[in-house]
Amino acid sequence: MKLPIIKQLVNFVEEHDEDYLLETAETLESICEVATLKDNELDTIGEIISNIYGALEVSSEIQKGTPKKEAMNAFMSRVLSSIDK
Repeated sequence: MKLPIIKQLVNFVEEHDEDYLLETAETLESICEVATLKDNELDTIGEIISNIYGALEVSSEIQKGTPKKEAMNAFMSRVLSSIDK
């Protein structure tokens, strides 16, 4: 996951609607079912999907009243701690 991408997607949700990201993630998940995709293509699509769902999680925390910076930092801390395990 890349913090600048998640931040950009969070800004997009603030300006538009999270439904756009949900539909995009669903579309990308469907594309992953194409049997002829190469591993590097699947990895790239998977990374984008991860960033989208990360942004949706951060946006959810912001909607609950958490300041944007705090929500971003808390999310990235959870991601990094899960990698260390």
